Amino acid sequence: MPELNDVAALCEAILAVAGEPVSLDALHAAVGEDVSAEFLAEALEAVRLRHEHDGSGLLLERTGGGYRLATRPELDAGIRSFLGVRASARLSQAALETLAIIAYRQPVTLPEINFLRGVNSTAVMRTLLDKKLVRVAGRKQVVGTPLVYRTTKEFLIHFGIDQLSELPTPEELGEPSGDGASGP
Repeated sequence: MPELNDVAALCEAILAVAGEPVSLDALHAAVGEDVSAEFLAEALEAVRLRHEHDGSGLLLERTGGGYRLATRPELDAGIRSFLGVRASARLSQAALETLAIIAYRQPVTLPEINFLRGVNSTAVMRTLLDKKLVRVAGRKQVVGTPLVYRTTKEFLIHFGIDQLSELPTPEELGEPSGDGASGP
């Protein structure tokens, strides 16, 4: 059985070179089948604690169905300055409204989104599709067979959540759930 520090170091190295979150299954395959899931979880916790307590510029984050090493948010300005990158374009209010509808009502059609927002959302949908925050998930079996949309893994990563169940409920937000178009 490998040592905890060795497994933690391997996990950390894998996360450092990965371009996207790495699933627990992929990490488990990399460290070897002789390592139990519980031992792997301990190793990841060791990585998290190492970065948390040593004043590291990195943190271990669970997002998009996996784990990744990310820079601390408070260092964003310095990192952007070093890289010569301007602040990324933020999502418009219309894009955020549309994403919220999709996230909470998916799968949802564009006519349903338009009804809930009260405006045509075609241009906003194009932007969200281009940014890969939403995807076409098929067609609804109604007259006209409109496309249905769902959020993507990139959506989860962009908002720093691991799964949709982590989104706050409308009650937690203090918002009424509304009685617009119903989901399928």
